[in-house]
Amino acid sequence: MYLWRLDFEQDSFNEYSIYIKNEAYRIDSFLAAKIDTSQNVRGITYPNAQRDESVVDDLHGTKVADPYRWLEDPYSEETKQFIDAQNELSQSLESNANWKKINEKLTKMWNYHKFGVPFRKGKYYFSFKNSGLQNQNVLYRQKSLTDELTELLDPNSLSADGTTALQSTSYSHDGSILAYSLSDSGSDWARIKFRNIESGKDYPDLLERVKFSSLAWTHDNKGLFYNRFDKKGNGSENDSNQNQKLYYHQLGDSQEKDVLVAEFLENPRWIIGAEVSSCGTYLILSPGSGANNALYFADLSKNGPITGKIPLTTIVTEPNAAYEYVANTGSKAVFQTTWNAPTYRLVVIDFDNYAEENWSTLIEENPTDVLRWAHVVDKDKLVVSYMHDVKSTLQVHSLETGKLIRHFPLEIGTIMGFSGNEKSSEVFYQLQSFLSPGTIYRYDFSEPNAEPTVLYETKLNLEGFDKNDFKMEQVFYSSRDGTKIPMYIVQRKDSSKEPRPCLLYGYGGFNVSLLPSFSVSYLFFMYVLNGILAIPNLRGDGEYGKKWHDGGRLLNKQNVFDDFQAAAEYLVQQKYTTKNKIAIRGGSNGGLLVGACINQRPDLFGAAVPQVGVMDMLRFHKFTIGHAWIPEYGNPDEKIDFENIFKYSPLHNVHAPNSTENQYPPTLITTADHDDRVSPLHSLKFAAALQYAVKDNQFQKNPISLRVYSKAGHGAGKPTAKKIEEECDVYTFLCQALQIDTSSL
Repeated sequence: MYLWRLDFEQDSFNEYSIYIKNEAYRIDSFLAAKIDTSQNVRGITYPNAQRDESVVDDLHGTKVADPYRWLEDPYSEETKQFIDAQNELSQSLESNANWKKINEKLTKMWNYHKFGVPFRKGKYYFSFKNSGLQNQNVLYRQKSLTDELTELLDPNSLSADGTTALQSTSYSHDGSILAYSLSDSGSDWARIKFRNIESGKDYPDLLERVKFSSLAWTHDNKGLFYNRFDKKGNGSENDSNQNQKLYYHQLGDSQEKDVLVAEFLENPRWIIGAEVSSCGTYLILSPGSGANNALYFADLSKNGPITGKIPLTTIVTEPNAAYEYVANTGSKAVFQTTWNAPTYRLVVIDFDNYAEENWSTLIEENPTDVLRWAHVVDKDKLVVSYMHDVKSTLQVHSLETGKLIRHFPLEIGTIMGFSGNEKSSEVFYQLQSFLSPGTIYRYDFSEPNAEPTVLYETKLNLEGFDKNDFKMEQVFYSSRDGTKIPMYIVQRKDSSKEPRPCLLYGYGGFNVSLLPSFSVSYLFFMYVLNGILAIPNLRGDGEYGKKWHDGGRLLNKQNVFDDFQAAAEYLVQQKYTTKNKIAIRGGSNGGLLVGACINQRPDLFGAAVPQVGVMDMLRFHKFTIGHAWIPEYGNPDEKIDFENIFKYSPLHNVHAPNSTENQYPPTLITTADHDDRVSPLHSLKFAAALQYAVKDNQFQKNPISLRVYSKAGHGAGKPTAKKIEEECDVYTFLCQALQIDTSSL
């Protein structure tokens, strides 16, 4: 639902989931600016961006220098020169003797059959499959689960390098037409096309200027609602995405004929979520930014043909909580909400009598477990998934009364995919864990006494691997303020006298939960490099509901960094590893986390990999979709928020080390040229500032590198080949930084 958030997709499958002395000079025309160099004590030659000392902002009475603002222009020749110079250095990783060995091993591990959860639409089952190393997953259909798979859509055929990705899909009510959106080079911008499911041929319709879009079909199968902006982008621009609008497209019409049905000009930062109710009668809108949204509906049966803006009825005017449509029976609609329920509850809102005092609770809030999602199946049942101490549970409730009907037995893991609908008694779900790539189960409500059966169990192509040779612990450690923070620790069972390398991965924001999930990258670190994987569930995440999220956002953001640093301290105190063996890694909001932590506690880590991070916290809201993160970080244009953000903003807290112990750890900063979620400018400016701060410093011995990947974005849709390339870079860097024994390679 929240495609525009800071979620960082790295290895998911399911549908539903760096010196000659600095020549300090200023050239008024930056067209003549040049990249100069300096050399540090280790003999590493760093690209060093020209500093424009004239750029100083007065923010609420505080003078803030921004000497690398020119790096915000993605099209300037100077920015391109800076990126090329940085890549020339960081790409030297590929000449390291370990890179090729890592590539061979990682590629082999990646090469196994992957299946998504099947789902029923009309007369067909649909599912995604990847034969192993295909750049993109392929969509198939079949009439029965025992039939041969028939290819419906192969994104791999759309580009030679696999950088055209299937972003989202939606099926007409009768299951005869597929609407699908495609993106290029990792950008969030997409184009929508339509395919006849029976013939496999596309209609001529093409919808563009699409970003963060709903795809909601009307039940007459004639068209759908979708979102677009007035201006088209290509993924390289930094322009702010505002004033999203909702349109209706009738199949067969040109886009110029599409009807504007809703816009919220008074709230230009809102992203408009749109759904058509399961009965087809209602259009439900959930516009907002951050984790909360407003709520509107329209009765389509009373409005006639869609020829203009649709009259909307307001249920919730201000985004004061999260509201997500689940199902409806007549005018009575079920919503999952955090309103008066920090861990979520299900409420019934009657569209004929929608005042808040008339809402009723269908399933009460669980005081400890977080309600993750609910789906209506088999006419009158709700399949509900909770999160209990960072692991999935699965239940069935009555849609009419909310009464608990049964539990599904689950091992420790995460439900990564689920499918089912009110017309069918059949459901499918996939359970995944750190050591298992996933098992898909089938259950049929027409046989209530039967147990779920295994439809497909994914097998790794990894000789000698046995998950029973590993142990997974969940520990609860104390943060700086005494709050207990859960953390998963996974490693081989066999003991080692030498401290093992440890990969400490974190996120800490946007109500995102880091549950046990499978990653080839994680397994490579544990199985091949004999490393320890540690994943703490930091405040700001969603593992314990709204209170946990609120505990790490806005004025509480420092709690996230404290939690992460306390995790590293715990791992050392409990003798899992040593400081110089800990590598911290995080993407997007997690990149911010890593950037802030190496500023605050550089002595605590042996290496750092901040990826596509939000580093300029004073200007994040001025680019692409950054304004949507104000509910998470605060607004730098407001004094109270500025004062808080300025304390931890990675770019603005870079400093020169004052001792060898407090030098920055070896750091590899990564970003991508088509990231229009978190613009590359954040990483470019942060790398430039870091390298400038350490270049002549007698205490800094460790390298600071920047890698900018081409034809790649924030993470979603990244082709397999690029995923493997990036992981090879990261692990080659970590092997060197942490002095990992690579004899096993």
